[in-house]
Amino acid sequence: MAAAVSAAVSLPTSKSNSLSSRTSIISPERITFKKVPLNYRDVSTGGRVVSVRAQVTTEAPAKVAKVHKKVDEGVIVNKFKPKTPYIGRCLLNTKITGDDAPGETWHMVFSTEGEIPYKEGQSIGIIADGLDKNGKPHKLRLYSIASSALGDFGDSKTVSLCVKRLVYTNDQGEIVKGVCSNFLCDLKPGAEVMITGPVGKEMLMPKDPNATIVMLGTGTGIAPFRSFLWKMFFEKHDDYKFNGLAWLFLGVPTSSSLLYKEEFEKMKEMAPEKFRLDFAVSREQKNEKGEKMYIQTRMAQYAEELWELLKKDNTFVYMCGLKGMEKGIDDIMQSLAAKEGIDWVEYKRQLKKADQWNVEVY
Repeated sequence: MAAAVSAAVSLPTSKSNSLSSRTSIISPERITFKKVPLNYRDVSTGGRVVSVRAQVTTEAPAKVAKVHKKVDEGVIVNKFKPKTPYIGRCLLNTKITGDDAPGETWHMVFSTEGEIPYKEGQSIGIIADGLDKNGKPHKLRLYSIASSALGDFGDSKTVSLCVKRLVYTNDQGEIVKGVCSNFLCDLKPGAEVMITGPVGKEMLMPKDPNATIVMLGTGTGIAPFRSFLWKMFFEKHDDYKFNGLAWLFLGVPTSSSLLYKEEFEKMKEMAPEKFRLDFAVSREQKNEKGEKMYIQTRMAQYAEELWELLKKDNTFVYMCGLKGMEKGIDDIMQSLAAKEGIDWVEYKRQLKKADQWNVEVY
């Protein structure tokens, strides 16, 4: 059972938040988590993953099932499909980037009435209203869930997303607007939305509550990590208490683009020994060499420490956001591994196999 806890969050109050009498919007500036049942089991996975050699026998060796290190029990996938989506309603939609930020990012909360049971790290699909240029329904777009399994209102009846409005100029000089992102960013409270899923198991949290969890996110890639961190620091569960280290690296172009900054700083204040926070603001910060501060540049400042953590079997790395950061991080790790005669490509393959290196980039 989840105990009642209050936590201040950074979402600004929406000016337009009226709904029918069926649904009341809880002020996002102070959310109380209610007592609700949880389905989690707190399972630690102590010890190292080792290779097991089959004994010589006249029979074929039994297949050894992989023991997952993530919370994968009871994970539901594709309960709602494109032909039969769940119809939710927008409860809250508010811009969370400054007016001078390069692009708008919005935080939105949808009602699910508990019909979309998801785990931290999963995604949902959204089907925008209307028809495409061929007169067919729009294809779904997947978005990482930005709320814990309890949801922002603590009642397990909502799901939240973090969406950047996509607007760009094509080669012909025409302004192009992303269909689904603009549909979502323009939603008003009370509007219906078609939801599919939940999907995904790659980004599920570790079972071990004593794990070290390194999170690398750029822009809206912060979404799954917000879901992790709310469970770790803003909620209390009888069957889960985080006692490890959570280390978040967030990369953005400007300080006005820092998403959920106040929330994360509040978490750090609450548990400084369990939460480390590093921002990389590329257009405003530089390293000692005068180079722009991208997420891999910030990580390089802690390269040796991160490499030592990666040698432990209870360290988990999660990467979500722009694909470009992956190569920069690989370059850092490859040089560190080479100093010890380790092939980074093979080492990373082993980490992936052990559920310790998790990547979701676009």
